[in-house]
Amino acid sequence: MGVLEPRKKFSTVPPRRFFRSRFLAPLALAAFLILLFPGASLYYSRSGGSSCASCHEIWQPYREWRGSAHRNVPCAECHGDVLTLNAGFHLRNISQLVAHLRGRVPDRVRLKSDEVFRIAERCGRCHRQEQASWRAGPHATTYSEIFLDQGHNRRQRLMDDCLRCHGMHFEGSIGELVTPLDTQGPWRLAQPELADRPVLPCLVCHQMHRDGEPLRGEDEDESDDAGPKQELFRPSLALFDRRQLDYIAVGHLPLPQILTGARPVQISPDRRQALCYQCHAPLAGGQAGSGDDRTPLGVHEGLSCLACHDQHGQTTRASCGNCHPRLSNCGTSVELMDTTFKSKKSKHNVHTVSCIECHTQGVPEKRVRPGEPVLHNDLVSERSQ
Repeated sequence: MGVLEPRKKFSTVPPRRFFRSRFLAPLALAAFLILLFPGASLYYSRSGGSSCASCHEIWQPYREWRGSAHRNVPCAECHGDVLTLNAGFHLRNISQLVAHLRGRVPDRVRLKSDEVFRIAERCGRCHRQEQASWRAGPHATTYSEIFLDQGHNRRQRLMDDCLRCHGMHFEGSIGELVTPLDTQGPWRLAQPELADRPVLPCLVCHQMHRDGEPLRGEDEDESDDAGPKQELFRPSLALFDRRQLDYIAVGHLPLPQILTGARPVQISPDRRQALCYQCHAPLAGGQAGSGDDRTPLGVHEGLSCLACHDQHGQTTRASCGNCHPRLSNCGTSVELMDTTFKSKKSKHNVHTVSCIECHTQGVPEKRVRPGEPVLHNDLVSERSQ
C-alpha cells in the first residue's frame, strides 16, 4: 500500500461571500470618510465656529476672533474646512490631532509660513481692491527679487537683520534661506518654492484677530461719523514681530524723534506712520534721510507718509493734486518742476525739496489773485533758508 497523502483543506466560504468580505470593509471605510466630510462641515457650521475651540489650545484664538472685526467671517473662510481639496491641509490637521492626543500641546497656536501665504490669498475674497493695489505695489515684491538682487548682494552681505523687514514670517535664519552668504555669489534660494512668494504678505501689517468692530456696510447710516470721528485705520493694523512671533498694535508703536542737524523735525501725528517707521527708519543717530528714512523735509515737512503714498499700492501719481495748485506759492505746476516726482534722475528729492533750491536769490512772495485767500508762507520760507 502506498502512503496516504494528507487530505487537502478547502475553504468552506463560498467564492461570492469571500470576495464580499474582502472588499466590503474598505468600501465601508471609504463611505465613512466620504460621509465624514459633509458631516463635519455641517457640525462646524451649526456650532458657529465654536467646534474649533473644542481643543483647549484653540480656545484663546477663538475668543480673540469672537471680539475682532472679523467675527462675522467663519473660521473656514480663512483657514479652510473639511471640504478643502488641498491634501496638505488635511494631513496637517491629522498630524496636529495626533500631537494633541499624545499630549504635545503648544502653549500658543501659531501659523506656519505656508498657512500665512494661503490666508493672504484668501484675504482677496473680501478685500479685492486692497489686494489688487498691494499686488501692483512695491510691498508685493518676492523673495527672489529681494534676496537674489545681485547689485545689493555685492554691496552688502546678507544678514539675519534683513528678515526683520523682508521675510518676517520666514521660519529660520538667513543662512537657511540664501546661499552662499558672501558678496561674490552666485546666490540661490535654499528653498526654491519661496521664489515667487511675497516677502510682505497681508499678515505682516494686519492682525486678523485684533479687537475691533466690523466694517459698516454701505447701507448703514454713517452721518454721525463726520470729521474727526471718522475711522483713520482699521483695528487690525499691527506689526508682526518675528522675534516674539506676536503682533504689536499700531497704537503701541512709538513715533521716532527725527533730527536734521540738531533741530528736531516736525512729524505728522498720523499713527499709521509708526508702522512705516519700523522698516523705513533712520540710523542710530536719528538723522533724517539716513538709513532707510524718508521723513519729509523742506516744503513737505510735517506731512504724513500716507498723504502722498497710497496705503496698499504705495502709488504717488495723484499725490501732488491733493494740495496743488491750490497751495502752490509760485503758480507753477509742481508736476512739471525738476524734482524726483517728475524724474528719478533729478537732483531735487521730492522728500526734501525746498523753495531755495530753485529760487537761489530768495523766495518770492506768493502772487495773490483777486478774491483768493492769502496763504501765509512764513513757515515755508523759514524752513527753506
